[in-house]
Amino acid sequence: MYKEPKLTVVGAGPGDVELITLKAIKALKDADVVLYDALVDTELLEYASRAEHIFVGKRKGCYSYQQEQINELIVSRARTHGHVVRLKGGDPFVFGRGAEEMEHAAAHGLEVEMVPGISSCLSVAASQNIPVTKRGSSESFWVITGTTKEHRLSNDVRLAAKSSATVVILMGMSKLPQIVELFKKEGKSRTPIAIIQNGTRVDEKIGIGTIDSIEKEVERQDLANPAIIIIGEVVKHRNIVKELVFRSSAVETSIRA
Repeated sequence: MYKEPKLTVVGAGPGDVELITLKAIKALKDADVVLYDALVDTELLEYASRAEHIFVGKRKGCYSYQQEQINELIVSRARTHGHVVRLKGGDPFVFGRGAEEMEHAAAHGLEVEMVPGISSCLSVAASQNIPVTKRGSSESFWVITGTTKEHRLSNDVRLAAKSSATVVILMGMSKLPQIVELFKKEGKSRTPIAIIQNGTRVDEKIGIGTIDSIEKEVERQDLANPAIIIIGEVVKHRNIVKELVFRSSAVETSIRA
């Protein structure tokens, strides 16, 4: 049966396959073609068992397709197959080029739809009991790309370092020394920082420290991309919860004894 050419941009969530939405699963089941990225767990492709699966992501800077080629593939496959699902990690509207791909598809006459995903900028921190806002600690948060399209550190990091907000930096590991230096210049050497690699996945790794100590912790644990950097007093909440749970368990054990 002929289908009108359509693109649905779908957020796959931060990595854990259970964190994809029901609406995203519905889109995958209806797909004729799925174009998926490197950060997408391929287990999710089982929801699109009758569709053609095409890997269009990048690994360690190696591109299987350039962005222009992906745009062309979306249009050509939609015209020949029908419903194309562009499956992207996290939320496609948070540094995901989802908006660019939708614009290209719409300009070529495709019906377009967006299914939001759970963004890593919030969920990865939350999965480690780190809230991005907390009453008395942080009234707001910044979400910043660590590397601009010119491959430079975003100037927004410099502005964020002057604030009292929680700062969440995506794609920033290669710029960590510069980030650390900016916060030190603002007198924030003792500010807590967490770096979470492969957040919500089985191979997740986390490093906790301060602006002063985090580079040594990164070296010790060999932390690298894909990782999220979280800077601010809210990072302390993780240990606060651990301590409260430990004390509660100790009291309960004592009562039972």
